[in-house]
Amino acid sequence: MNTVDALVQLSFRIQRILSDTGGEHDLSLVQMRLLGVLRDRQAGMLELAAHLGLDKSSMTGLVGRAEKRGLVRRAPSPHDGRAVVVTLTAHGHDLAARCTAEIAGRVTAFTEPLPQDQRTALTRLATALLSADARSAGS
Repeated sequence: MNTVDALVQLSFRIQRILSDTGGEHDLSLVQMRLLGVLRDRQAGMLELAAHLGLDKSSMTGLVGRAEKRGLVRRAPSPHDGRAVVVTLTAHGHDLAARCTAEIAGRVTAFTEPLPQDQRTALTRLATALLSADARSAGS
C-alpha cells in the first residue's frame, strides 16, 4: 500500500470511529466537531464557521439545533454588540467529555497492536504533518 492509500484508509477508519461514537449520542460528525472546538473556549459564529468550514447559514442552523438540545448557549459578544459568542452548557461539556473519552478508548484500542515505539512514531509523524499544514495554511 502506498502513502496516499494508507493515509486515506486510516482517515476512513478514524472517521468511522468518530461517526460511530457520535451516532451513539445522536450527534452528527459536524456536531461532534462543534463540541470539540468549544470544549475549552467560547467562539464567535464567524470563527466557528471558518474552523468548521461552514457558511453562515449552515453555522446558524448547527448552533440552533445544538442550542435546542441544551448543548450550547449563545450570548452577546462583549466586544461587538452585533455578534454573539457560543459556549458549551454543562450538559454540552459533559457530553463532549464522554465522547472524547469514548473516542480515546476506541483509537487506543485500534492502535494497541502496534508496539509502543511505533505508536510514539505515529504520534510524532501525525503531529509533524498537522503542524506543517497549519503553518502553510497561515501563510
